[in-house]
Amino acid sequence: MSQAVIKGAAYVLIHGPDMLVGHGTTQTMERAKNPESDYLKNLPNRLRGFPEVVAYPPNQAYIGGIHPAQLGDWDKPLYRHPVPGADRYAKYGEIMPQDEFYGLMKICDAFELVLLEEAFAMEVKGKLARHPLLSRLSFEKLKGNSREEIERIITGQHAEALMAGESLVGCVRRAHETDPALKAGIIYENLAAKASGVLALLHLLKVTGLDPKEVDYILECSEEACGDMNQRGGGNFAKAIGEVAGCLGATGSDTRGFCAAPVHALIEAAALVQAGVFRNVMVVAGGATAKLGMNGKDHHAKGLPILEDVLGGFGVLVSQNDGVNPIIRTDVIGRHTIGAGGSPQAVMQAIVTDPLDRAGLKIGDVDLYAVEMQNPEITVPAGAGDVPLANYKMIAALGVKRQEMEREAINHFPAGHGLPGFAPTQGHIPSGVPVIGPARDMILEGQIKRAMIIGKGSLFLARMTSLFDGVSFLMEANPGQGAAEPAGGEAALRQLLAGALRQVAQSIEEEGGRWPHGRT
Repeated sequence: MSQAVIKGAAYVLIHGPDMLVGHGTTQTMERAKNPESDYLKNLPNRLRGFPEVVAYPPNQAYIGGIHPAQLGDWDKPLYRHPVPGADRYAKYGEIMPQDEFYGLMKICDAFELVLLEEAFAMEVKGKLARHPLLSRLSFEKLKGNSREEIERIITGQHAEALMAGESLVGCVRRAHETDPALKAGIIYENLAAKASGVLALLHLLKVTGLDPKEVDYILECSEEACGDMNQRGGGNFAKAIGEVAGCLGATGSDTRGFCAAPVHALIEAAALVQAGVFRNVMVVAGGATAKLGMNGKDHHAKGLPILEDVLGGFGVLVSQNDGVNPIIRTDVIGRHTIGAGGSPQAVMQAIVTDPLDRAGLKIGDVDLYAVEMQNPEITVPAGAGDVPLANYKMIAALGVKRQEMEREAINHFPAGHGLPGFAPTQGHIPSGVPVIGPARDMILEGQIKRAMIIGKGSLFLARMTSLFDGVSFLMEANPGQGAAEPAGGEAALRQLLAGALRQVAQSIEEEGGRWPHGRT
């Protein structure tokens, strides 16, 4: 059976300074507990402008403006050394400003829950009309409301404000008067996840050149969950995103697993394609407004700008084997089982060395490992350390324990088999998937042969289990159509053999049960 391939990846960021202030959990909790805190008073002065966000080296690495490996030699701190000539659009996607994103949320709103102020709506409509991908969407919903009406709804119906600095430019209404799962704050979060997922999917269609009508299935794997009070996580983000993007022939579903969900979803996509159920499966995720400014208090205390000011989104296309694109080795799947144990070593063994052992490979046979790729400029000031570096050293330590490398190699392993962290701390966004785009390019260019994509998740956060989670798979250079599958495909070969056997059986019957004369 022919293995599925990764035909492309797209990555998007949305600058959301006012979304951070109004909807980041750290800020909302601080506002509830200590509304007069110095942090909240000084917060507006620590927010970055859109040009700074576009030129920030890790953001450019995420959307393909620079290669992530370049960050290792970039002058530090990164936020003080912008990328010269940085553009909002790059190889894999874009960085969208907040005002345009508000407009996209309005376009993605199926129940008239987003209201935009009249002048703001007109301005944003003009900007989106010039957008290279969004101009083909329907702008019929981009109609404005009076500021007075918006203020009245915020006051009387507990709507969530859409702010642009000190200016009120719109609101998001609740979808039900009493249902807590449809209150305005939840609708705001869900629409932001949907809209950022739509943007990622549109860029994925662009970079792969796939017609939306050719998409068969969509798997959405963010950390949000939509539903009502009777089924709070019922879904379905996948079909909601596909509807806006014009994927009219697709169906889909949501996959959840905290930070590990994207890798789970990619394995599911590969299995569906490899089994012949679907030809083209899009794995997509939008961003989480709750995690904007998550470590903001630590950044403020250390005199840094608030660096967690972007929503993240991505999309990956998994398709039938074309003999060219990197294959997904479904025979080399790492999985942290329920009984595997929760120590860091046990987790890493389950998702790295166990699958390699089954394939007869050593740690050094994998050229590039994609681990939790959080930007250390965000995590180190918050006391979490350099997360990718710690993961790489853990993998190297396993190599030493297995006598596959010398102890001195531990310090060299991150540079030789890894990349510096560059992804925003959006939970599911950093977990392995940001490396898929660069790894695919490197494989196609012959720079590397294999990359292992690793996703890990903290299931204990839901208070349903104390278990950890982790899954992984290998991306590998395509051996070519002939090597990957016999001519005509495995199914065609079976049909050919079956036909030949039927002919032989018919001939035997015609010869009275004897082997046909002259047949071999």
